[in-house]
Amino acid sequence: MSLEQFQDRNVAEQNYFHVDIADYPTTNMGKFKRLLSRTFKGELFVGLWVVFREMVKFDIHTVQYPKEKLPVGPRYRAVHKMQRLFESGTERCIGCGLCEKICISNCIRMETKLDENSRKLVTDYTINLGRCIFCGYCAEVCPELAIVHGARYENASDQRAHFTDFNDMLTPIDSAIAGKQKEFDGFGAVTPHEDERVNITPLAY
Repeated sequence: MSLEQFQDRNVAEQNYFHVDIADYPTTNMGKFKRLLSRTFKGELFVGLWVVFREMVKFDIHTVQYPKEKLPVGPRYRAVHKMQRLFESGTERCIGCGLCEKICISNCIRMETKLDENSRKLVTDYTINLGRCIFCGYCAEVCPELAIVHGARYENASDQRAHFTDFNDMLTPIDSAIAGKQKEFDGFGAVTPHEDERVNITPLAY
């Protein structure tokens, strides 16, 4: 349509398709006839047949939550998890505090101290799930791949100060030593075939 045709306000000369609309009934008998004609059309019985056909199949598509749960993708950002080292079973977190600094919702709190080997030890680590927006920045910035997003998405609570403690997120030591801890388990972990994608670092720049 050209601009001249669009700006033409003379609707009498334009080719419009007029819908044949019946007059509104004024009598009670006319209203009753219109009710019958609209009620007992073929579309009504087609809809009833579709509902009856799906009902007699007994093929229930509803997921019976919480007994049944749909599978969650490996990159889904749910409640956080803390990983352990496979060799020794100790936690991977070195207390660098990068996750606390990069958190845009200011929900991560970390306290550290030096142990007898002058190694930084995490004494208190909490994540306020009421403030967390699950952006995944903490998992991306972690240099040790210590914090990842797991698949547990049931984080509802009746308390406003709902938080997750370090020990609650940490993988059990028996599972880590037995090799049950999945390395690629959540957003922020190493992706599969990562060794194949690493380029050789040039010696001369």
